[in-house]
Amino acid sequence: MQKEKSEMNENERHTAKMQKKKAARDRIMESKDGEKGLIIVHTGNGKGKSSSAFGMIFRAIAHDMPCGVIQFIKGAWSTGERTMIEERFSDLCSFYAMGEGFTWETQDKERDIAAATKAWEKAKEMIRDEKNKMVLLDEVNIALKYGYIDLADVVEFLSTEKPEMTHVVLTGRHAPQELIDIADLVTEMTMVKHPFRSGIKAQKGVEF
Repeated sequence: MQKEKSEMNENERHTAKMQKKKAARDRIMESKDGEKGLIIVHTGNGKGKSSSAFGMIFRAIAHDMPCGVIQFIKGAWSTGERTMIEERFSDLCSFYAMGEGFTWETQDKERDIAAATKAWEKAKEMIRDEKNKMVLLDEVNIALKYGYIDLADVVEFLSTEKPEMTHVVLTGRHAPQELIDIADLVTEMTMVKHPFRSGIKAQKGVEF
């Protein structure tokens, strides 16, 4: 009997605590009624930047929201996301794989600059088109880090020309501070462990 009473008291305390938490949460939510197109940055040394961004693209597709993807670096790779979008959702999502690989693979800076410049022009075109509700600039931060495209131009464009309700997602390590400053949402992926350091190569369904 004493044990049952103790458990009842514990349940009652838990219920009261959750009721207070819900009331506080409801008050916060009541004050949040605005909407806007977000500038979203996924950066950091940990895995998951592009994976998370593609999750947002698939979420947009699930809501019948037209969207687009421009790959600045990984265009030479075959990925599950690209295959899925091109084969099943091309009516809702335009996919442009415009990179040719990382700079140590191409070993041609002028070629890298030309590819990134072309990708940025396509990105601006897609962002300006207000029918696209979300545009993913995959690995654009790498192109910015190596100076393949002009950071000031990217910041200026996103600050002044991005349509009000268009979401733009930018991924890649080493996001510049100027980009972080204008972003609405910034997530930094931190690496704690990675199988590559244990001799495990990139695997289908996990990395690509």
